Amino acid sequence: MTAWEKPTADLAERFGRILDGYPEVERRKMFGYPAGFVGGNMVTSLHRQDWVIRLPEAEQAEARSAGATTFDPMGGRPMKNYVALPASIVEDDAAVAGWVGRAIEHGRTLPPKKR
Repeated sequence: MTAWEKPTADLAERFGRILDGYPEVERRKMFGYPAGFVGGNMVTSLHRQDWVIRLPEAEQAEARSAGATTFDPMGGRPMKNYVALPASIVEDDAAVAGWVGRAIEHGRTLPPKKR
């Protein structure tokens, strides 16, 4: 696997389609991958073939019990409060949309970032 492996076309299209349901989410790229931001804070992104979401600490355990893993894009430097969803959730539009919605709700509680 290369460091800058692109997500599959299907995954990228599904990411866009899920975010279509949340017009308040700003779309831009992070590390060259499609990402969604609320108040300047990244709340969801693709990275390689992973779908990443940002959650409050209290919800991370629930995500991990559903199979989510710590998001560690550079190996040894995990991003705090981000998890990569398991394939079983990513493959189910309704399930992934539910988790993305939770990430967006969390993003609304964060102080806005200045660009």
